[in-house]
Amino acid sequence: MKRLRQWLLILSILLISLSWWGIIAARSGLTLRAMESDRIPLLYLAPQQAQAVPGVLIAHGYAGSKQLMLGYAHVLARAGYATMLWDFDGHGANPNRFQHFDLQQNLNVALRALREQPEVDSTRLALLGHSMGSGIVMAAGIDQVDTFAATIAISPTGADVTSQAPRNLQLQAGSWEGRFIANAQRLLAASGGTNFDFAAGTARELAIVPNAEHITILFNDVSHQAALRWLNATFNQFNPTEYVDRRMGWYGLHLLGWLLLLSVVASKIVRRKPHSKKVRSVKRWGGLLLAPFVAAIALTLLNQSVELTSLGGLQVGGAVGLWFAVAGITWLALLARLPRPTWRMAGLGLMLFALLWIAFGAMAQVVWLQWWLIPTRLQLWLPLSIACLPWFLASGLAQQGISGRARFGWWFAQSAILIGGFLLTLNFLPQLGFMFLLLPLFPPLIAVLSFVVALVDEVWSSALASALFFGWILAAGFPLAS
Repeated sequence: MKRLRQWLLILSILLISLSWWGIIAARSGLTLRAMESDRIPLLYLAPQQAQAVPGVLIAHGYAGSKQLMLGYAHVLARAGYATMLWDFDGHGANPNRFQHFDLQQNLNVALRALREQPEVDSTRLALLGHSMGSGIVMAAGIDQVDTFAATIAISPTGADVTSQAPRNLQLQAGSWEGRFIANAQRLLAASGGTNFDFAAGTARELAIVPNAEHITILFNDVSHQAALRWLNATFNQFNPTEYVDRRMGWYGLHLLGWLLLLSVVASKIVRRKPHSKKVRSVKRWGGLLLAPFVAAIALTLLNQSVELTSLGGLQVGGAVGLWFAVAGITWLALLARLPRPTWRMAGLGLMLFALLWIAFGAMAQVVWLQWWLIPTRLQLWLPLSIACLPWFLASGLAQQGISGRARFGWWFAQSAILIGGFLLTLNFLPQLGFMFLLLPLFPPLIAVLSFVVALVDEVWSSALASALFFGWILAAGFPLAS
């Protein structure tokens, strides 16, 4: 057993080191500049030693950040384009509160910064945006039709497009996001239909990205290459590149390495004790099934007197925390037992959270997520974590002492129940529609947290680590409310 731990330790260190090598290699040959203008965080990527190259503004979607769009920036920069990304108000590291009417001004700030970069030919500019950002870039392409030679709208929302504006419009949608395909088809029809007259600025196209939904389309090489092809045709450039953005693969290796390291650490510090009599199955499963219904009903009733969409100063995220609080308390009430916490359990929980924080977030900051919390978001972290704690206490208690095969069943059941519970809530409260952003994340997140529960098998330690971790994700992801 000791030799196995040693090999796991070596393997974890190798995986972590290899993943960071991959991330660093992906940046080689590129100029990166982080800057700020009018309190808006900006990130610039361009080929090293580039001169007079076309510039592209890249806009993220709702609950996104500039990091989420880095795949397009890397592919385009490798092909000879200068790119500028930024955090919209209320998103990522932007401390300004979220206001829809200010987002166009955010784009104009990024445009000014892009034009100031020495590598950029300010007469050759284009736009690319995802979801909420697609509407912003299409509006900019219409209002400033002489400024932008092309507009790429990924998972498009809406805009008053015509056959003349914006110029050279490409629409993209994932094959698994039907509503956005319908939006794209309407926009294509309103803009005159498919054609490829790039010289006149009236080229139009709808590209369907196979096997992609609203988030995974951002990491899909088919989408990246379609955008590059469209810009090359617009600017009459031939920029062959074999670069494929594999940073999410390196991120997965990084996470795996840290989880292996966590298993080695846990085996040394966790004291296994015989469990008291397990909770009856009817209480464990009954609570898991009942909790989402109670949470959905409670939020529906509360919505009559409380503004849930901006609860706690966070768009939708506060309502998510409240949902977990109500559902968790309901589940705990049916379990009707909870071990007494100790300082040792609290210390172990904090250590596990620190390891999870590094495993999940250290590389996420440079790959896909603004993981570092600005002060305004940091203030929301503990309240959100406290709200999530009852759910993870109940989950840990229900899984205590069960077999590995049974834990797999619990992972699947929790993921399915959470997805179903949130869909039920949205049926009554459609104004919380952006809860759907969490749905694809539940299976991998619950898998990671179930792994922690299995390693530790102490209710308070695993619940504290899980609640602090999940609260951090909510604080990092959802926009700051006005």
